[in-house]
Amino acid sequence: MTLVYISAASLIGGLLSVGLAALVSFATRAHWVSSLISFAIGALLGAAFLEVLPHAFGNSTNIQGTAATVLGGILAFFVLEKLVLWRHCHVEDCEVHGPHEGEHAHARAQPQHDHGRSGLMILVGDSFHNFVDGVLIAAAFMESTALGLVIATAVIAHEIPQEVGDFLILLHSGYTKARAFVLNLLSSLMMVVGAIGAYFALQWVGEWVNTLLALAAASMIYVAVADLIPGLHKRPELAATAQQVLLILLGIACVWIVGELAHAH
Repeated sequence: MTLVYISAASLIGGLLSVGLAALVSFATRAHWVSSLISFAIGALLGAAFLEVLPHAFGNSTNIQGTAATVLGGILAFFVLEKLVLWRHCHVEDCEVHGPHEGEHAHARAQPQHDHGRSGLMILVGDSFHNFVDGVLIAAAFMESTALGLVIATAVIAHEIPQEVGDFLILLHSGYTKARAFVLNLLSSLMMVVGAIGAYFALQWVGEWVNTLLALAAASMIYVAVADLIPGLHKRPELAATAQQVLLILLGIACVWIVGELAHAH
């Protein structure tokens, strides 16, 4: 049943995030993206601090070592993102350094196309990201079904605004809406590949599950704090700030409710 849960969660998560992102992108409701990002921040932080870290520390025989893994993971994600930025952009005024509200540039597209360059970069990066998300979902379900459901909820929450950004960049890169949707859908299937591959791999190296949970927490904290929150500071007005705080709290509440319902069963 664990494999069934893992396969279903990763498949539904990938399809749902791409489908909802397509609806938002095609409807061109730009203000929806900011709301989705605020909600995603709450979901990520809620999942990391209310579910993943308690499980990781609770199962650890070396709490300091687990904490060091989380800290090292945050630093590793920082370095990795720096390498990606350095590799693809050496000037400040490019796709990568454009308006940045997530792991990918949730950017306002510039009028001219770039003949597919930024689109290809996004597809490769998003495929890898989805693969890693699948691995984290598998590790969570192998710890407990309840934790798996919480992680899957958080992944879907932060994938939607990310996929919206991907759509905008693919359209800017010259892809049609139909082709952008199909390519994003194929990229999302890497989540299933990562999840199923991790399930069989972790059968042999089960002691890695706790390490992966610590890295999952590091990933969620880093994405929320380093990638998503800075984008919210672009709207410092009191009304916008109040809306952002409420949506963040809603994201946390959603994760808490999912966790409570999952644990109850």
